[in-house]
Amino acid sequence: MPPPADIVKVAIEWPGAFPKLMEIDQKKPLSAIIKEVCEGWSLGNHENFALQIADATNFYITEKNRNDIKNGSILRLTTSPYQTAVQLHERIQSSSMDAKLESLKDLANASRDITFAQEFINLDGISLLTQMVESGTERYQKLQKIMKPCFGDLLSFTLTAFVELMDHGIVSWDTFSVAFIKKIASYVNKSAMDTAVLQRSLAILESMVLNSQDLYHKVAQEITIGQLIPHLQGTDQDIQTYTIAVINALFLKAPEEKRQEMAHILAQKQLRSIILSNVIRSPTPINDEMAHQLYVLQVLTFNLLEDRMMTKMDPQDQAQRDIIFELRRIAFDVESEPNNSGSIEKRKSMYTRDYKKLGFINHVNPAVDFTQIPPGMLALDNMLYFARHHQDAYIRIVLENSSREDKHECPFGRSSIELTKMLCEILKVGELPSENCHDFHPMFFTHDRSFEEFFCICIQLLNKTWKEMRATSEDFNKVMQVVREQIMRALTLKPNSLDQFKSRLQNLSYTEILKIRQSERMNQEDFQSRPILELREKIQPEIMELIKQQRLNRLCDGTCFRKISSRRRQDKFWYCRLSPNHKVLHYGDLEESPQGEVPHDSLQDKLPVADIKAVITGKDCPHMKEKGALKQNKYCVWTDGLNALLGKEMTSEYTKSDMDTLLSMEMKLRLLDLENIQIPEAPPPIPKEPSNYDFVYDCN
Repeated sequence: MPPPADIVKVAIEWPGAFPKLMEIDQKKPLSAIIKEVCEGWSLGNHENFALQIADATNFYITEKNRNDIKNGSILRLTTSPYQTAVQLHERIQSSSMDAKLESLKDLANASRDITFAQEFINLDGISLLTQMVESGTERYQKLQKIMKPCFGDLLSFTLTAFVELMDHGIVSWDTFSVAFIKKIASYVNKSAMDTAVLQRSLAILESMVLNSQDLYHKVAQEITIGQLIPHLQGTDQDIQTYTIAVINALFLKAPEEKRQEMAHILAQKQLRSIILSNVIRSPTPINDEMAHQLYVLQVLTFNLLEDRMMTKMDPQDQAQRDIIFELRRIAFDVESEPNNSGSIEKRKSMYTRDYKKLGFINHVNPAVDFTQIPPGMLALDNMLYFARHHQDAYIRIVLENSSREDKHECPFGRSSIELTKMLCEILKVGELPSENCHDFHPMFFTHDRSFEEFFCICIQLLNKTWKEMRATSEDFNKVMQVVREQIMRALTLKPNSLDQFKSRLQNLSYTEILKIRQSERMNQEDFQSRPILELREKIQPEIMELIKQQRLNRLCDGTCFRKISSRRRQDKFWYCRLSPNHKVLHYGDLEESPQGEVPHDSLQDKLPVADIKAVITGKDCPHMKEKGALKQNKYCVWTDGLNALLGKEMTSEYTKSDMDTLLSMEMKLRLLDLENIQIPEAPPPIPKEPSNYDFVYDCN
């Protein structure tokens, strides 16, 4: 007969004694079980003891997670979280350097457990650690020359314990003094510092900046970009990642009026070229966290364009009008005519003619074209950059189109405005970076004016595609759609340089795009006749049920997620999977990414599906509001699966894509016998009833 469901058989260890096999009754209070275990080894004061999971995590067993104990689990009897916290609180203040070092090492390991962390923090442990960093390290630094490894380890374990304790989100970051910030900043500013200490210090500074606007100002006073740059020139990718993370945090939290100033400093310090040489083109492969930080830096850099993108041109502003005059001068090699050179009407007529050749919509006053936002003044900036830095290509495009027939000319002005708007949409200018995205483009780190160069390549592509399509003004939107597709397809190949991007575009001519479209259309043909649409409607519920089952199966298989802490570090993992009966979500922390599925028994925490009220994502999620409503990548499989469990509609883009693909395949299979047969739009009419039925054959 199998044991009752509330009884679990475990092994319990105690240092210096043989492990005991024991049956635990989950209905009993945890304190009663601990008392029973202590009595078995003749240990008194059972309230000073606790049970731990005997693995690398050493997490304490509590009333909250005790149900995760499974048959065959190995537990360890140890001192209670409170007693351990008290002991470590005393030991880290020891006058013996060796004892202090060992205690801080133990504290750094124990602080990963939230039960212990809460007890240590209740003893004012965070304040003790900050005091040790602020004042105690001076005493240790005197020993640094003769005990350099010991000093580095001592400080490293102190900062590690601090980081682990703060990651639990129990203590506010706003509570720290300027002295503590200065001390942490000093470790970053030193040219030679222990790697572990430097890494922890950078992580602490990033968290301070991201979690407190007040601390941002204090950190910004202590850390300069020039002091961070040397850390990027080494070979340790972790240090480089943390350094870029600090730069991103300072960039993200800087007031709008200071961001342009900061960008100017970054350009002066040649941050882009240093990252390109030492990170992107380094022989070390770029890991996910570094890719994320490069993506964030890319987004924040492009977001500097938002101000110009949302600025309308003032038609009365002479300085802005002079830019348009400069475009005319470069294109037609004319100087500003003196006031007495002909009548006003003649000059106006001449300007109107030239502005029409330049492709502006408003030939009389082209400034009006730049009052549309987006792209606002950013379009004019791009046009001027193209005219000055790629003058031959600019003149060729303008003169080439001005000599064509009116109906086939590609309007440079209108095209530039719409193209700038399109590029801003593609690069999501003005949007905050996503928490989990790694989509950075190496080519944007190869030039100080990468957006402008991107525009220059694309405006030449637009002109080339216009000619290939033999387009007229009525085809403008069609041309823009093709150009967008060409750009998107080239970007998905992640070119390493702007020249490589340009080369990829050369291979994506209009003819090639048509071939690609035709191939895709053959694979996903979408019939629009009424009978076909009715068949699609009939099949759709079956396909949706198939997708639902696939999502639920994926949830049952489980997924490993990267943990996102207040520092957005992604070096920890947690795993979640749905029970086979679809009633419980099992989840728990992992030390490393698993090679295969993680058994239900090894996941510590449970969440009954019945307790889930709703699935909230993006800006609607309250947890996101605390972090400035940064956009989350949608884990479509899980959001779909959870919505399916709750009986709600699966609305992700992933579901729409799967529906289109599966529906198209199913339709083709069902219509195989009708190949090359014209399907009528309406059913054939029912013939009139015959005048007699004499033609009926009598089987008898």
